[in-house]
Amino acid sequence: MSIAESIGQEVFKLVHRNNLVYNTCWEDPRLDREALQLGPDDTVLMISSAGCNALDYALTGPKRIYCVDLNPRQNALLELKLAGIKNLDHPTFFAMFGEGHLPEVAQVYAEKLRDSLSPWSQKYWDRRIGFFDGRRSFYFRGSSGALARLINVYIDHVARVRPWVEEILAANSVEQQRQIYDEHLYHRFWTRVMWFAMNRDTTMSLVGVPPAQRQQVRMHHGGSMARFIQDSVEAVLTRLPLSDNYFWRVYMTGRYTADCCPEYLRAESFAKLKEGMADCIEVHTASVQGFLDNNDAAISRFVLLDHMDWLSDRHYSLLEAEWQAIFRRAAPKARAIWRSGGLQSDFVDRAKITLGGCTREVGSLLQYHSEWAKVLHAQCRVHTYGSFYIADLAV
Repeated sequence: MSIAESIGQEVFKLVHRNNLVYNTCWEDPRLDREALQLGPDDTVLMISSAGCNALDYALTGPKRIYCVDLNPRQNALLELKLAGIKNLDHPTFFAMFGEGHLPEVAQVYAEKLRDSLSPWSQKYWDRRIGFFDGRRSFYFRGSSGALARLINVYIDHVARVRPWVEEILAANSVEQQRQIYDEHLYHRFWTRVMWFAMNRDTTMSLVGVPPAQRQQVRMHHGGSMARFIQDSVEAVLTRLPLSDNYFWRVYMTGRYTADCCPEYLRAESFAKLKEGMADCIEVHTASVQGFLDNNDAAISRFVLLDHMDWLSDRHYSLLEAEWQAIFRRAAPKARAIWRSGGLQSDFVDRAKITLGGCTREVGSLLQYHSEWAKVLHAQCRVHTYGSFYIADLAV
């Protein structure tokens, strides 16, 4: 293991604490599809997260999708989904990953899923497959799920606004959503208790937001995480349609519905993935840099999520090493997309790499599609990121 990889492992431990952090992806693939413009010759390198978006991209038919994550638990979740697509029928698969609850999951796992997993993932799910059969939804498991569960306890027993949450989810228009929020949710939900909790570093750690990223957010939002979160919630509930916002629905209810769910859970998409469209996905436990340093694949599309925020402070050398590896493996006309908690990620532009024997700043080697990115970002159903980036690499 290189020094950079060793330091990367320390960053990983700081953020993840050896937990499954993300039980669902928290990036809108509808925007990603438009930004990436994937074709049959594209090779994608992406961070696995919960695997939802890799399955979404697979439905566009790219040549290969390399999913990498330093957290093997995230890859174990993606492997379980791939095993389910291969070996289950749609109703059983939807019960697991749509409703988050399958009473007979232990038997299904033993008979139909376990043999399709890697040894590490087998050991993990041997101990954790009960996440799907308890009284608690799978989407209230893991670190992010624990926070979602606590917020639901607050909704039900402290703010006592469950009827209004159900009503806003069933609203027929944004205008109706705004009326419900303004009249029934705003004052009941945003109490001193909620503001205190949302400003706590411990709360943000549950959803994998490390100190460096918290600093990026606070820098651009008056020093307050709670203010940023309130602005995000209000944008989602009062300015964007909730009818297809499966991101917030699953954490407000613990389940998806057939009409409001990630694309891979829809019956027709599940059938396409089962017929072979999921075969383009490869799973690797590694960092972005680690994968690129140890594989000779030429990558045409990089999906970097928001993890560069994590490296914007004392781990900046890792950011520069990562971009060095990205440019080394980038195919002609390569494109990268990423998100940031801040309103701008100028720390990326300042990173220095060596290209053609000369030291260059990364920003001088990127052609940003800034206006396009702003238009897409405004449509984001998640709406918990400060900014979104689309950039072509000068290679």
